[in-house]
Amino acid sequence: MDYSYPFSIDWTTDEIIDVVTFFEGIEMAYEKGIKRDNIMARYRRFKEIVPSIAEEKTYFREFEEESGYASFPVIKEMKAKNDSDVIKIKKR
Repeated sequence: MDYSYPFSIDWTTDEIIDVVTFFEGIEMAYEKGIKRDNIMARYRRFKEIVPSIAEEKTYFREFEEESGYASFPVIKEMKAKNDSDVIKIKKR
C-alpha cells in the first residue's frame, strides 16, 4: 500500500480522517469484505464532507488511479444489498 489518499486542504483533520476511513472501507470491500452497514456509515460521512457528485467522482477517480480500487462498484453493491450482507468485490 504505497499510495496516498485524496483529500482537500480545506478539510479539518477529522474530515480528512473520515475520508481516509471511507477509502479504507473501499479497500476492505476488495480485500476481505465489509459489512454493508459499516461501509454505508462511512459513505454517509463521506457525503457530509463531499456533498457534490462531481467532487465525489473526482475523489473516486483519484483514489482509483492511486490504488487500483474502484469505489463505484462498492457503492453500487452497497445500495443493492441488505444491512446484514457483506460486500466483497472481485478486483479485475
